[in-house]
Amino acid sequence: MALVMNDENEGLQHRRGFISRDLIGIAVILATAAIGYFAFPDNLALLTRMITIALFVLSLDLVTGYCGVATLGHAALFGSGAYAAGILSAHYGINDPLLMMLAGIAGGAVAGLACGAIILRAHGLPQLVLSIALINLFHEFANKASSWTGGSDGLSGIAPDPVFGLFEFDLYGHTAFFFGMALLLIVFVLLRFLVRSPFGMLCRAIKQDPLRIRAMGASPKAALIRMYAISGAVAGVGGALNAISTQVVGLDSLSFTQSAEALVMLVLGGTGSLFGALSGTVIFMLFEDYVSAANPFHWLTMVGALLIAVVLFAPKGLYGTAADFVSRRREQRS
Repeated sequence: MALVMNDENEGLQHRRGFISRDLIGIAVILATAAIGYFAFPDNLALLTRMITIALFVLSLDLVTGYCGVATLGHAALFGSGAYAAGILSAHYGINDPLLMMLAGIAGGAVAGLACGAIILRAHGLPQLVLSIALINLFHEFANKASSWTGGSDGLSGIAPDPVFGLFEFDLYGHTAFFFGMALLLIVFVLLRFLVRSPFGMLCRAIKQDPLRIRAMGASPKAALIRMYAISGAVAGVGGALNAISTQVVGLDSLSFTQSAEALVMLVLGGTGSLFGALSGTVIFMLFEDYVSAANPFHWLTMVGALLIAVVLFAPKGLYGTAADFVSRRREQRS
């Protein structure tokens, strides 16, 4: 009886610890958003862009950080969500932001299922090659289907209605920023539940030892395809937000560069951690914006130097290394 009570108490303490970390994480996100809002009142477009990319990097973390799937074509999911939302508005006249968001989620999820079914047929280097081939195929298809996507000129004519019929998307970007923050918080909370769920733990176990998972009777491929679909839905949220906030969708949303930069942001913050994905996005985009304005000719050199320093001295990413340091200090004190 005492052992049962101890187990229940430990479980309760673990749950309280998770909840407290979640609340702290939400508070940090809100504080960072508030600081950005007051620090960059005339550049809310940058902050909204940061939110869209943060959603994209979170989706990449689900398949790369938690599942160990190597991919350099994840922008296919982001761009599919952006084009789905944009086409719904530009060609069908459905301009409700929430319906556009649902279209983006559906577009990203379908692209995730398709890409996952193909990429997961290989492992290691062939997997990377397949992902690069897929992003090039998506890019070329969008370029050729110019009657729907606008081709190289981009998809224009996107005119989202006010959110709930009350909040118009103004030129200063206030509505887009707050709409994006609400989406980011909702997605973050849902993903925190997901990665701690039995399904999330299964995906982590598949990353560590897929053979043992298969021996236990589970199907690693089926689980990874489901996670790919979820990742696509999250990327679709980011893509739809990008279409709604900028009111244009270009081929750059389906570019290899977009995929590579997202992977860089994830590595910078730390893979296998939602907080790492968010912190890596914020640090990279702020650093990129600052150094490109300070030195427009050599800013890529400085970005490269930052990445080299992080890989050499913080291989788990900035957030991952800091979290490890804090946990070691706690162990030493206890």
